[in-house]
Amino acid sequence: MGAQPRPLLGRDAELARLAGVVLGARNGASGALVVRGDPGIGKTSLLRATAEQADGCRVVQVAGYESEQAIAHAALDRLLRPLRDLVGAIPAHHAGALARATGAEDGPPPDRFLVGLAVLELLSAAGRKRPVLCTVDDAHLLDPETLTVLAFVARRLYAEPVALLLASRDDPAVDAATAGVPALRLTGLDPESAGALLRASAAPGADPLLLTRVAAATGGNPLALIDLADELTVQELTDSGLGEEPVPVGRHLVAHYARTIGRTPPATRSWLLVAAADSTGAIDLVEAAGRALGIPAGAAVPAEDAGLVDLGGSTRFRHPLVRAAAYTAATGAERRAAHAALSVAAREAGLAELEAWHAAKAVLGTDDAVAGRLERVADLAGARGGSVSRARVLGRAAELTPPGPARARRSVAAAEAAMAAGAAQLAAGLLDEVDERDLGPVERARALVVRVNLGVFTADPAVIVRATADLLAAARLLHGRDPEREQRALLQAFDFTLAVERRAAGCTLAELGGRLREGAGVREGPAAVVLAALGAHVLDPYPEAVPAMRRGLACVRALDGPAALPFLTAGVALATALGDPGARTEVLAAAARAARDTGALQVLDTALWVASIAELTGGTPRRAAQLVEEVRELRRAIGYDAEHVANVAQLAWAGAPRDHVATVSRAAAATGFGGVESSATGALAIRDLAEGRYGDAYAALAPEMGDPFLQVTPTRVPDLVEAAARSGHADAAAAGTAALEARAEASGSPWVRGLALRCRALVVAGPGSEELLRESVRALDAAGAEVDAARSRLLLGEALRRARRRGEAAHELRRALRALTATGATVFAERARSELRAAGADADRPPEEAALVDLTPREQTVARMAARGDTNAEIGAALFVSVHTVDYHLRKVFAKLGVTSRRQLKEHVGPA
Repeated sequence: MGAQPRPLLGRDAELARLAGVVLGARNGASGALVVRGDPGIGKTSLLRATAEQADGCRVVQVAGYESEQAIAHAALDRLLRPLRDLVGAIPAHHAGALARATGAEDGPPPDRFLVGLAVLELLSAAGRKRPVLCTVDDAHLLDPETLTVLAFVARRLYAEPVALLLASRDDPAVDAATAGVPALRLTGLDPESAGALLRASAAPGADPLLLTRVAAATGGNPLALIDLADELTVQELTDSGLGEEPVPVGRHLVAHYARTIGRTPPATRSWLLVAAADSTGAIDLVEAAGRALGIPAGAAVPAEDAGLVDLGGSTRFRHPLVRAAAYTAATGAERRAAHAALSVAAREAGLAELEAWHAAKAVLGTDDAVAGRLERVADLAGARGGSVSRARVLGRAAELTPPGPARARRSVAAAEAAMAAGAAQLAAGLLDEVDERDLGPVERARALVVRVNLGVFTADPAVIVRATADLLAAARLLHGRDPEREQRALLQAFDFTLAVERRAAGCTLAELGGRLREGAGVREGPAAVVLAALGAHVLDPYPEAVPAMRRGLACVRALDGPAALPFLTAGVALATALGDPGARTEVLAAAARAARDTGALQVLDTALWVASIAELTGGTPRRAAQLVEEVRELRRAIGYDAEHVANVAQLAWAGAPRDHVATVSRAAAATGFGGVESSATGALAIRDLAEGRYGDAYAALAPEMGDPFLQVTPTRVPDLVEAAARSGHADAAAAGTAALEARAEASGSPWVRGLALRCRALVVAGPGSEELLRESVRALDAAGAEVDAARSRLLLGEALRRARRRGEAAHELRRALRALTATGATVFAERARSELRAAGADADRPPEEAALVDLTPREQTVARMAARGDTNAEIGAALFVSVHTVDYHLRKVFAKLGVTSRRQLKEHVGPA
């Protein structure tokens, strides 16, 4: 105890690994590492040694405190204080998010990922002055929001002069948060190093054989070797059962420290208890609580003399196990008294969160007044963007609340907060504690909504297929009681209906439409307009539904920022139903922009995913694939597995093996996501069309016409008509064409009109078809439907070839081939090549962005975004990296492609 710091023995490889991360930062290649290991294994020493050797680096450090776990972003606030002078160098909305997260400003709660982007930019700004080393000790004691933010930053560091090192005991929450971040697992010292450290720590003349046994018994744990060396005699080895196998070091060390504490004066032991209960290291707070408990001044001095604590600007225990020993040695009554005194001291210091935390620790049984204070603290956590902290604090408040409706209400609110943060296991545990008999209608509905979202999050098929029915049941419970929540539940019910399509159980589309229409009348506002539009979409004949749908779509398009996010799926459905791919793209882009600006990455994930699927109807397979890559990048940023992310319909368009597409489709269907199954069926049918298997395409699509589903089925009518016309089903082709023409007239959509003209050309299949196809191309070009226009041009080229007008046919086919290749419509491009060869024309493969082959996937994404005019800041926000990293990638792209401007880049990359 009290020994001077020694050089780290037996840690050369580990020190080199950490030094390598720092060296990378010095060279502009940032990195992160999580150091994991048992108590006393040397994590803190490694961080300290690395920081001491980081010459030329700006070092910022923080350690987690248990008492801050209820204070959202508390540790982050402490970590970033030395960098506050640089906040002006980062984008204003990032600076605002940081200010709200740390309580410096009031405003809407910032999403944790927006805070993460802000921290990333702040560290990048600091690194531009000199390399930054950021060390985080006791990460398992961080507040959950700080842990999430730092894990996000660790995954997104790339080309900044920044190194981030985190140290943690084994902890499932840390493992989950830091998924995807490289890790270093610390084990005990090798026998030679352990022996050397033990000999340096033991009393002179110690028995070498005994020292060897001690080294083996402690498993080479450095702290145990230093602090137990003088205590472990042969008799103690025998008495404690130390033998050939390593012992639970933590338990023995705690017992050792408890004996050391027991030799200090009673007043010192009392002071140590208060300091351990505080855990923040705030000397003024501990002294104030000590005075309230009658602890005399100077009681801390013997603890410092014994090497238990270091008293500088704060109280620093020798090791967390010393704190544990001081705390557990006291009786329960003594611990509660210490927390009560600390609660009073925190209140006098204006520390509301800390006051409530200690007050809760001081309670034996239940205390509704303290629970109320915790609820107010939970609201503070929520205001700082701390959904997980809010959930945990509300959960504790519920525990302190006497059984009854108030406890149930707090538990449900805690589960809502946990689900909002994606903490599914925590949400489930909180709901399991609820006594359903104590729930009123509103709380029962709120709990039901959480259970639905929990089941969807965990991919429970039984919940997914009943999600619409259960959300309608929740809306019914809310009817006349909470109109805002009722409308929100109804919008979500519609969203889930699109996800499951025909696999929905427990309600019909007619029942859904009726409740949507009813819900529109309970409260005025955008939700009312949109719900009325959706009700018309579900219930009314198409011509009669169009006016209401137009009003709904206009309402969604008029919304800006976060207000638009709840209406994402509804806006896309209405735009598709009205045949307006431009409006659909606008809605998706606005939602993605708002989600990025607010850091709502889970909403952004949905927006990108929906956009990828939508691009296959009226858009391009190439953009669909690019959006899938953006989803992968996003999920890597969040820490989810991204390697198996796939848009199954896009795979079919790209020519993936049919059995692979079918396997993915069946897996999605088994989970309840009928929308994925349906999109795969439609895409495979389109592939059948491209490959000339018209009968197979008709067999796949015809059953859907007898059981139409909202806006989905009408988008497949043009493919059905082509399959029917080419496979001998003339009546079906004529009926489909007539239906599409009626829809075009009612909607006034150039896109639908162009498709209807193509269908009419296929039905007449005579001399008049040529002009119909030309008109179709013009309409589809005007609508911006590139692939559909190219498909009509392909049919035109085929018709001209059959009419032996080979020169004209080759002209149209080449134009179709260029468009189909540029848009990624691979399967139709192959058909265009075959037609060109049949027309006697050159069908060599045109260049297909050969220049991009040498670029990495991220470089390709950056290149395409830059070519379409996005700024570096916009690219960074889209890819969740710093502006500095975007600049780094662009420099590499320019060098590889041999260009010097974005204009030249666009020539290489082609259309977005």
